[in-house]
Amino acid sequence: MLKNKGVYFGLLSGLLWAVDTILIGIVLSSTLFLSSEQVIFLAPLVSTFLHDFLSTLWMMVFMLFRGELKTTFSKLKTRSGRWVILGSLLGGPIGMTCYVLAVKYIGASYTASFSAIYPAVGAFMAFLLLKDKLRLKNWIGLFISILFIFLLGYSSGEFASDNYIIGFLFVLGAIFGWGMECVILAYGMKDDEISPEQSLQVRQLVSAVTYGVIILPFMNAYPLVGTALMSKEILFIAVIALAGTGSYLFYYSAIYRIGPTRAMALNISYSAWAIILSAVFLGAPLTLKMFLFSIMILVGSVLTVAGPDEFSLKKLLSSKIRRTA
Repeated sequence: MLKNKGVYFGLLSGLLWAVDTILIGIVLSSTLFLSSEQVIFLAPLVSTFLHDFLSTLWMMVFMLFRGELKTTFSKLKTRSGRWVILGSLLGGPIGMTCYVLAVKYIGASYTASFSAIYPAVGAFMAFLLLKDKLRLKNWIGLFISILFIFLLGYSSGEFASDNYIIGFLFVLGAIFGWGMECVILAYGMKDDEISPEQSLQVRQLVSAVTYGVIILPFMNAYPLVGTALMSKEILFIAVIALAGTGSYLFYYSAIYRIGPTRAMALNISYSAWAIILSAVFLGAPLTLKMFLFSIMILVGSVLTVAGPDEFSLKKLLSSKIRRTA
């Protein structure tokens, strides 16, 4: 039985992110974001901005309730706060923008599949920079999760355009940004100068400001932002942002408690949770292959965080011998 509270935080982060993913998918399929090819392309960026902006407001309410809002903003000037800002930029605006541009050039299936290896990059960097070591069993678990996420997202379709090299470069940007985000955030929180909750407040604020001041004006996306703010979908996005905020809170707490590699391995379980939840609550088709792949993703996630005596074949055999004796 897994004992560390951080493990359950990591699993909850994946579960809530699956809810977030399903709901944002519903929003992006609404007529608001399907009116033209330009709107379809800008929709993920605009929805991410609104999501992170509203998440920032949710976090402000949360931190105000805890009496830490003023203290949180003072953390921006600290050494740990600066590391959190860097991680926020890599994971939010840089990672997500690269992901969206990769979708444009090589399609959603290839982008989703290839970007799934970001935990491996994060694990390698965590090993180099933070000395976050995994046992062979944990590495096998991480490999299983990444492999079945890759297989789950793989499509035999053609690339979206002939500019596939540009697309792959953007995929690499997303992989690097997301993998490094977790490692840098773990480094920023390691001295207890900034808490996971304060780090998340900084992260969402930095992401929203970067999108609002730099990315959206560059993409000429503010007309779509205005349309979204005046639509009925904005209330739905606010609810989605609340789910996303909960997911991030659990994720950051998991990073703090069990390290970046194990937190990432548990967080990417959202790929499996999303399939299961869609089938149960939305009646989405669920094939045997999808079900088995989802189970393997979850199995790999659990193996990645397992301690030396958890799920040990030697321990399992010895317990069976004791029961039969």
